[in-house]
Amino acid sequence: MSTLKDVKVGQTVTVVKLHGQGALKRRIMDMGLTKGTEVFVRKVAPLGDPIELNVRGYELSIRKEDAANIEVE
Repeated sequence: MSTLKDVKVGQTVTVVKLHGQGALKRRIMDMGLTKGTEVFVRKVAPLGDPIELNVRGYELSIRKEDAANIEVE
């Protein structure tokens, strides 16, 4: 199982599954990270948190802790 936090800068991946419960899962889905969505990892902050992504034509910064709940391929 690979998660979004493990993806290297410059890679494009597809969301397979969202882990987590209730409010966390809803918040991730509200940001546009749903099953089947392509995600491009644009850059990572110097200390590794947050991660900047391109999702559905917009830029999104997400915490590494939240990225660990997003399974990708």
